[in-house]
Amino acid sequence: MRTLSPSSRTLRGVAATAAVASLAVSLAACGADSDAATRTRSEAAGTVTVGTLSNGAAKETTLKVSEVKAISAELPKSIAARGTLVVGVGALPAGSPPLNFVGEDQKTLTGSEPDLGRLVAAVLGLKPVVKNSTWENLFVGVDSGKVDVAFSNVTDTEERKRKYEFASYRQDNLAFEVLKKSTWSFAGDYRNLAGRTIAVGAGTNQEKILLEWKAKLAEEGKKLTVKYYQDNNATALALRSGKIDASFGPNPAVAYHVTQNAKSPSPTRNAGQFSGAGATIQGLIAATAKKDSGLAKPVADAINHLIENGQYAKWLAAWNLSNEAVKTSEVNPPGLPLDNS
Repeated sequence: MRTLSPSSRTLRGVAATAAVASLAVSLAACGADSDAATRTRSEAAGTVTVGTLSNGAAKETTLKVSEVKAISAELPKSIAARGTLVVGVGALPAGSPPLNFVGEDQKTLTGSEPDLGRLVAAVLGLKPVVKNSTWENLFVGVDSGKVDVAFSNVTDTEERKRKYEFASYRQDNLAFEVLKKSTWSFAGDYRNLAGRTIAVGAGTNQEKILLEWKAKLAEEGKKLTVKYYQDNNATALALRSGKIDASFGPNPAVAYHVTQNAKSPSPTRNAGQFSGAGATIQGLIAATAKKDSGLAKPVADAINHLIENGQYAKWLAAWNLSNEAVKTSEVNPPGLPLDNS
């Protein structure tokens, strides 16, 4: 299992419903590297529609977005002359709802990540061309120049800065999922886990953090019980039946589960977040381009334009990811240190 970021190891292959499980078949049929449709019908000039064909994962929203000449003037001349922005997404083989996955028409790539790539392209006055690939081939594409910039839940790390430049756009968070009727909240304090039973995926970054908290509580004479389940469905069943108090995983996955469970007999909610980078630094997800490509600044400026004019907030809200908003997009902000990359 490949990782999109230290907090995203369980996102691949997540299947909250049978419909999501079918995504693997559709995506696998696309091959290892494919051009990906991102819209099945034409959009009016000066607009970008996000959240399309999401099978209930998002609220479809049409946003007004036009080229900003002062920002598009910053583009490398070769890309400006070409008129396209090749956006890389590493969604093969199974996708990661709500970030990137094949939509309800079983052919269109949708998700929050390709949607942001399309919004940025609009500000830059470029036509978006979305390339869908495996996680490994995503970076091969950036390295080779076949992909201009990746929007694929890539965590900013100091190790990756040796080869890539970044424009941050979302916090990299973990979250606790509980039944909606539960009164428990994490509130950012590991001591609130005392006496609780929490499910987590084995071999993940969130497991590492949870076991560190368990050890701290043990030193204080308090108990935290950690449970492991074979898959997401088994974890959801354990939560509904009261065998666990909460599950701990990537915030986007929790956001997706909450939307999918909203009308079920056992709705769930987000009971608190924690940085996927740990207690010392806020992890950041960033658009990723080849180092010295000259793309990080115009992309960051485009994202900041979207932030300042409200489209960014509406994009996050459409995908139920408002709790991962950043105040500003930064070029090459501090990333996970080399000893935790």
